[in-house]
Amino acid sequence: MPRNDSLEVGELTDTSYYILLSLMEPKHGYLIMKTIEEMTDHAVVIGPASMYTTIKKLLGAELIELHDKSEKKKVYGTTEKGLQLVKKEIERKRQMIQHGEEILANKGE
Repeated sequence: MPRNDSLEVGELTDTSYYILLSLMEPKHGYLIMKTIEEMTDHAVVIGPASMYTTIKKLLGAELIELHDKSEKKKVYGTTEKGLQLVKKEIERKRQMIQHGEEILANKGE
């Protein structure tokens, strides 16, 4: 059975989530990677290949947009659609945590 792209079903991978969060203020590629590393205390490190593949998908889904393009750098920012999906994803993850905590509490953990 073919696997659906997470964006098609309205969910974000960790990489997509962190890129969208980092782009609440427009940034270029290198700054996106550094922002994510700092935001996560270096727990999440996204390499250039993974980042640009994800950026291409996010652009295609209209979750981010190109703000500025010079000879050396492309600057991206989150769209309103991207912002709404981040909010939805935060709520989805919050519910997942709540379910896990309830089950573990019932188990006596």
